[in-house]
Amino acid sequence: MILDLFAGPGGWSYALSLLGVRDIGLEWDAWACRTRAAAGQLTLRTDVARYPVGPFLGRCTGLIASPPCQAWSMAGKRLGLLDQPLVHQAVADLAAGRDTRDKLLGACRDERSLLAAEPMRYLHALNTAGEPGWVAIEEVPDVLPLWKQYAAILRSWGFSVWTGILNAADFGVPQTRRRAILLASRTHPAAPPEPTHARVPEPPTLFGPGRDRWISMAEALGWGATDRPVPTVCAGGGPGGGPEPFPSGSRKTLADARDRGTWQPPPRTRGTGGPAGTAPARTWSLRTNSQTNATIRRADEPAGTLFFGHRANECVWVAEPAHPTTAEDAPAPEAIRITAPEAGVLQTFPADYPWAGNKGQQFSQIGNAVPPRLAAHLLAPHLGRPLGPDDLTLAA
Repeated sequence: MILDLFAGPGGWSYALSLLGVRDIGLEWDAWACRTRAAAGQLTLRTDVARYPVGPFLGRCTGLIASPPCQAWSMAGKRLGLLDQPLVHQAVADLAAGRDTRDKLLGACRDERSLLAAEPMRYLHALNTAGEPGWVAIEEVPDVLPLWKQYAAILRSWGFSVWTGILNAADFGVPQTRRRAILLASRTHPAAPPEPTHARVPEPPTLFGPGRDRWISMAEALGWGATDRPVPTVCAGGGPGGGPEPFPSGSRKTLADARDRGTWQPPPRTRGTGGPAGTAPARTWSLRTNSQTNATIRRADEPAGTLFFGHRANECVWVAEPAHPTTAEDAPAPEAIRITAPEAGVLQTFPADYPWAGNKGQQFSQIGNAVPPRLAAHLLAPHLGRPLGPDDLTLAA
């Protein structure tokens, strides 16, 4: 059994399914649980902080955790940073078999801060049975000092441990999402996965091919540069007829969704060689929110870190003329809200992933999820499934 704490809508679970195994997710959010059910994932809807560890003893081969990041994220008030000493104390106490969570919780400025200590409660109990065999945990970068505390404890229990910051774009995710990662193993040296992509493409060497350039939003979404682009989604096309693991390669139209009125044509850079009356070419960018410090990235770049919450409606595609024009020829400003399928694809979920809930609930799930493509690279060494350069081994 692979135990997935704070499982969310299934970023880790989807990656594991492509690697040929399943996990059981513990998740409280009702809409994330509905998404997981629609995706065929095993789930216990429960409060991770209150569920007993006993049922998993003697059965747990691996433990995954993505504690909620709202208390620590730059998108919020970051009260987790003020609560950090209390969280460190909770981890130390739980590692020694002392449960002081209720007392410490009363002193926390954000009750979610202490959830980052929950994996240690499970790890301490499982360690009494010599489990789990491996651990993979991720969070926002500011939680790295806490993972280093975890690492010192796990090493004292016989684990090899690596902690650090990884950029999802270095692993083929069309998003420069940076995350604090902890990887631990009882059976082999823990190490970060080898990056497959880089900001600037690398030439081949005597030791093999160089890394590909980062994947852009336009590339991930299948956008072209035609006047009347055909909307697309990820379709089947993996080896052996299996599902294509990530958004690339074979695609199909979204005519059915368009007919139902649930889909808007995505913005594209318009061509300049069309018939008379064609609008001048435009450069599309993604703006993450309406604040003055919002991240704005061109469509030919990876997205910035996607986070939504109450700002879901502010994440928009914006267009500007690609070439100078006279005032009378300048096109009208355009701004189109990003759709949930587009946001999911930028997290490397399939475009037809069954997100449950209204738009706000869907965007919240997407923004909080671990990108499956990053997850696959983190998990593959634990499962003895090294990935090929193009990741198509995932669909074997």
